[in-house]
Amino acid sequence: MKNNKNNLDERQEQTLLRIEHNGCCLAFWGLLAVMIVQIILDFDFRNLAGEWIVFMLLALYIAVGCMKQGIWDRRLKPDTSSNIAVSLTSALAAGILGFVRTVKRFPDKIAGSIATGIAYAIMIFVVCFAGLQFSAQLFKKKQSELEKEPLENEEE
Repeated sequence: MKNNKNNLDERQEQTLLRIEHNGCCLAFWGLLAVMIVQIILDFDFRNLAGEWIVFMLLALYIAVGCMKQGIWDRRLKPDTSSNIAVSLTSALAAGILGFVRTVKRFPDKIAGSIATGIAYAIMIFVVCFAGLQFSAQLFKKKQSELEKEPLENEEE
């Protein structure tokens, strides 16, 4: 027998949403941490594929869902300076990860490992910054569309 009635009051609904939010954040950042550890331990991509697929699906779902609703972030603004900061942080993390992975494989090639880390950092910065700038433009367009839409109670 199917019961579609919501048995929660408003306080309980907010509490449940907070629990679900925290669980989603735990899954997202936990998957990222697991993947980073596996990369550092030099696991083959076949060993990482399952986590990567779930991580990317979760990231895509959150990004598309937020864009559809005209939501960017609680703290960051969709501007160039925020996008540069996020891209630099991502680039630094990718550069360090690339360096660690390469130096682990080739311990006697420090200069090559540094070059690999720098190459990773540059590539990640460019891709991340371009993606964020594009997303910010889409967000601003969606936000202006949402602002133009009449509210349900204004139509009556």
